[in-house]
Amino acid sequence: MNSQPTCFAFDGDRCIASGGLAAVVRAAKQALDNRPDAFVLVFDATCGPVEIDFRGSVDDVIARLAAAEDTAPAATRGPGRPKLGVVAREVTLLPRHWDWLAQQPGGASVALRRLVDEARRANRDRDQIRQAQETAYRFIAAMGENKPHYEEVARALFARDAAGFEKWTSNWPADVRDQSRRLAAAAFEDQADAQDRAIETTPVTG
Repeated sequence: MNSQPTCFAFDGDRCIASGGLAAVVRAAKQALDNRPDAFVLVFDATCGPVEIDFRGSVDDVIARLAAAEDTAPAATRGPGRPKLGVVAREVTLLPRHWDWLAQQPGGASVALRRLVDEARRANRDRDQIRQAQETAYRFIAAMGENKPHYEEVARALFARDAAGFEKWTSNWPADVRDQSRRLAAAAFEDQADAQDRAIETTPVTG
């Protein structure tokens, strides 16, 4: 259970816990025991909902989680050299692509791996922005769909409009607002850096 990623739980619009899954589930179970009609949602690190069976005592709930983790099927290794974890899959290319790959040092497999690694490095920032947007949107869709200006908030997120996102979330309940902004921050990071550089290079007059 200690290897679980950071999670968090909301009771209505109030964040009641964050941290490891076991600690968050304990807080969620306590909230439900104190108020059976509470609307509690538990999210994982990517803001996916965590399905929890809250029947019984808190120890029963934790035990079921641990048992589910222990019985989860282990990932099976595909064909290929075990040391490198190479997986063989079909790739469909045009003849000119195969001709070019055959001429590369190390052959087609080495060339393809090198091209993929180069593309991953080149697109790293864009991929991180997309992941931040998707994570933030999952939370917003779960917690903000009935909040004022929900559609404007979603549009600002995907348009990478940091000022608009802050504006449209300003009237949301504090915990939902703050969590939304924290999750979305990575999607706006390079814009914030650019604004800071612009401020630093703006001549001061007076």
